[in-house]
Amino acid sequence: MCRMTVNSRILAALLAYMTAVSPVCAGQQKEFSNWPAGSSPKEIGKRVAERFVASPHANFGKNTAPAYITYPESVSWYGALTFAQLSGDKDLTSRLIRRFDPLLAEESALVPLPDHVDKTVFAAVPLEIYIETQQQKYLDLGRQLADKQWEEPTPEGLTSQSRFWIDDMYMITVAQVQAYRATGEFKYIDRAALEMATYLDKLQQPNGLFYHAPDAPFFWGRGNGWVAAGMTELLRSLPANHPLRPRIIESYREMMASLLRFQGKDGMWRQLLDHPEAWPESSCTAMFTFAMITGVKAGWLNHRFYGKAARKGWLALVGYLDPNGDLKNVCEGTNKKNDLAYYLNRARNTGDLHGQAPLLWCASALLR
Repeated sequence: MCRMTVNSRILAALLAYMTAVSPVCAGQQKEFSNWPAGSSPKEIGKRVAERFVASPHANFGKNTAPAYITYPESVSWYGALTFAQLSGDKDLTSRLIRRFDPLLAEESALVPLPDHVDKTVFAAVPLEIYIETQQQKYLDLGRQLADKQWEEPTPEGLTSQSRFWIDDMYMITVAQVQAYRATGEFKYIDRAALEMATYLDKLQQPNGLFYHAPDAPFFWGRGNGWVAAGMTELLRSLPANHPLRPRIIESYREMMASLLRFQGKDGMWRQLLDHPEAWPESSCTAMFTFAMITGVKAGWLNHRFYGKAARKGWLALVGYLDPNGDLKNVCEGTNKKNDLAYYLNRARNTGDLHGQAPLLWCASALLR
């Protein structure tokens, strides 16, 4: 896999600049309306959220119950809650909260210990319930988890849970950003911004994308999806005058510009982004689509370029949704490995929460 030349880096930067600012207001975004029958965000989000709320706690596709709530379930729950709230579905919201309440009592052992980024992301769920209900018990739990993550910070001010894996750029971010949204306390958004800027400085490649790891130099789709979604969640709440906002939005735009080049004609992105022979992968497509929908609506991205790409992504995803409300072609859980075949041959799951979650984020973004 070759690195970009100086000329290609200049071209990438120019593309990011040209496509950065949208001159079209949200009300004129025809790409986000007039959906074909059966493909509106309310219909699709409802199907996927109902599938989630009726399912048992997930354990990475195994038939056994999990020892604690896993991160794919946490981020799906978060997406289902935001979708229910934005769609005005009070009954769905109530059922999602009733699913949660046993975790405050007889099922408390299922609450993850906040000793790892994949566990601490669970904080986003009680914090979202607090934001929607203003009930203190949910804030107490979510805030406790978010604060525990920074109990012993590094000398640089980062969480001791920092691994510099690209997945972290969502897991850490959404827990701390949700704590900021719930409390308004700037320490939480400052934590998330510092963490993000530090990860960007260390991990972003010249083409705007991210290797899965330094010893796994592949542009894995879902890994990059976590980054795109994490930056998007942070930028949604990062104050306009925050000193790190220019740094973060610059990297966001560089990444989005690079992603435009790799979207397939079918609207999908691939399991390995720069390998056209790789199979179309749903979870990363949903994550990138979420990032672009949000960027267009917020005016961070040019409507003409990214509105079209986001619409193509959404409609492509709808085509991968089966009658049960399960998304097909979702890459199985994946560790890092310096082996091209390892990535190309990963199993393609159906109904895996790694894909269900970002589809709910997309539906929420389209309604937001």
